[in-house]
Amino acid sequence: MTAKYAIILAAGQGTRMKSKLYKVLHPVCGKPMVDHVLTQIEKNDIDEIVTVVGHGAQKVEATLGTRTQYVLQAEQLGTGHAVLQAEALLGDKEGMTIIACGDTPLFTAKTFEELFEYHKSKGAVATVLTATTDNPFGYGRIIRNEIGIVEKIVEQKDATKEEAAVTEINTGVYCFDNQELFHALHQIKNDNAQGEYYLTDVMEIFKKEEKIVAAYRMKDFSESMGVNDRLALAKATAVMQKRINETHMKNGVTLVDPATTYIDVDVKIGADTVIEPGVQLKGHTVIGSDCHIGAHSEIRDCVLKDGVTVTASFLEEAVMHTGSNIGPYSHLRPQADIGEGVHIGNFVEVKKAQIGKNTKVGHLTYVGDATLGKDINVGCGTVFVNYDGINKHHTNVGDYSFIGSGSNIIAPVQIADHAYVAAGSTVTEDVDAHDMAIARSRQVNKKGYFDHYPVAQAAAEAEKAENK
Repeated sequence: MTAKYAIILAAGQGTRMKSKLYKVLHPVCGKPMVDHVLTQIEKNDIDEIVTVVGHGAQKVEATLGTRTQYVLQAEQLGTGHAVLQAEALLGDKEGMTIIACGDTPLFTAKTFEELFEYHKSKGAVATVLTATTDNPFGYGRIIRNEIGIVEKIVEQKDATKEEAAVTEINTGVYCFDNQELFHALHQIKNDNAQGEYYLTDVMEIFKKEEKIVAAYRMKDFSESMGVNDRLALAKATAVMQKRINETHMKNGVTLVDPATTYIDVDVKIGADTVIEPGVQLKGHTVIGSDCHIGAHSEIRDCVLKDGVTVTASFLEEAVMHTGSNIGPYSHLRPQADIGEGVHIGNFVEVKKAQIGKNTKVGHLTYVGDATLGKDINVGCGTVFVNYDGINKHHTNVGDYSFIGSGSNIIAPVQIADHAYVAAGSTVTEDVDAHDMAIARSRQVNKKGYFDHYPVAQAAAEAEKAENK
């Protein structure tokens, strides 16, 4: 079997992005552009992958980790010069090498596979991936002879008027015989408008040596979209989002309004789940079957099991188990674990807390650093007071307990099974099973207490005047 290699060009700074973040690290649907490229290349069983880094090298390496090897292009002298930096790792190896740019996030694994196969079937030393477009401005042009054979690739700034009118463009992706590639790279010159060493110039070298240069024209031009500024970033994101949404709908997910539904590329959703307009599903979120995600909810890096309902709420790094529900206007913070059949009502915040099966936390409550058992009722306005100004403390509440409205649970305390906390209590000590904790001041009504106050006197006089 022929060995396969890949080189990803990711050394450019991307000044037109006008950003402190290096171009290839700008995200498209939840993943940096260069990660999209690497992910699709990896699906083709590549023997070795080399990423050429330059500006922001450390951050690119931190993003991609050990999934690829790295070489440094210290000076930005063109694409040919960039590829040549990989010679120490790949130069003497036999096989096919695919080259792609780190700022082209829309290419698919299928397109890379088709390019490999076409290159191999033609017995070519080089195959360029091309596409046609009505607006080729900014792209290198594919120049063919009268019988359709590729003669050369001309960059936009070096093209004649006739060459610039050509609508077949170079996508920036190539497949080469690996050893032939590095042999030709040592022969290219930089006598062009940019003063750079163009990778495309190896095509003319191969032609002069009467070696086969092929071109594979793909059907979907949108895959070739490179991102050089914020406008292109938005366009690429829109294309990717449409692709993601259509995939989910084909797999049995209902998107009520796909145009206003934003789903990151690594999100997974089960069949018969309904997603309403304005929803954002981010990161590595996993949503089960038969769920209902209400309008304008935002869910990031969460796991939602089957039959979960989310109504206009914000969830991050949390788990909701089968049949549980939340909202509207509630917030699950990291390490919130919501059990089966649990009801989290409106304006509730849960952080680093486990809530057991069928427990109800109805409204206007904060649950932090706590473990709640099953079948508990937590009344309105309850606060689990977990922070003493220095340390966070944990509270445990047993099964079948009742926490009355307006209670403050001052951690750390243990509230046993079948315990009862009276409304308005401030609990600072443990509560045993079947006990009721009443921790509030006795009510005292002082008769006529406000009669001597000026406001009260003025009100009394006004009342007398009205009665006259």
